[in-house]
Amino acid sequence: MKSRKWHDAYTARARKQGYPARSVFKLQEIQQRYGVLKKGGRILDLGCAPGSWLAFASRAVGQQGSVVGVDVSPVTMTLPENVRFIHHDVLRWDRAFLEALNGPFDAVLSDMAPSTSGNKFVDAQRSLGLCEAALEISIKVLRPGGAFVCKIFHGTDFKEFSDRAKQFFERLAHVRPMSTRKASKEIFVVGLNKKRATTASND
Repeated sequence: MKSRKWHDAYTARARKQGYPARSVFKLQEIQQRYGVLKKGGRILDLGCAPGSWLAFASRAVGQQGSVVGVDVSPVTMTLPENVRFIHHDVLRWDRAFLEALNGPFDAVLSDMAPSTSGNKFVDAQRSLGLCEAALEISIKVLRPGGAFVCKIFHGTDFKEFSDRAKQFFERLAHVRPMSTRKASKEIFVVGLNKKRATTASND
C-alpha cells in the first residue's frame, strides 16, 4: 500500500537517526524555519511520548540546556541526561503541577493529539481541548520572548484558538510540515516572542 510505504520511509529514516517516531521531522522543520530551540535553553514538551521531540530538543539545547517532558503515557526510551519526565495528564494541570515543572521555560512544545474517533468534529473538539490546555500552561511558564509550538486539528474553532494565541505573542505563524500526511487535518501554531505581562484568563 502506498500509505504504508510512505509511513515506512519516514519511520525508517527516524530510526536510522535514533528517534522512536517520524514526528521528529515536523519539529525539525519548524526549528529550521523559526529557531524555537536555543542552545542552553529550557524546554517543556507536553504530550512527549514516545520521545522523538524530547530527543530532538535535548540535542538542540545541548548539555547546558534542559528538557522536561510530560505525558499521560510512559516514555520507554532511555532519556538523555538533560531530560526529565513527569507522568501526568495535561488536561488535569493545577498549581502543584506547575510547581513540579520548575519553570520558567524558553519554549513550550505540544505535539499532543487525541485518540481519534472517526468523527472529524469530535476529533477537532478533543484536539482543541488539548491545545487550550497547552496554551494556558505556556502562558504560565514561558519566559518573555519565549516560543510556543502547538499541533491542532484544523476545525471550525481553529481561527478562534489562533486569535487567542496571537494575543500573547509578538508573532504567530501557521505551519504544515512537509512530513505531514496529505489527508491529515493537523497544522502547527507557532507563537514567537511571548509578550511581557500576559496572563491567562480565569474563565
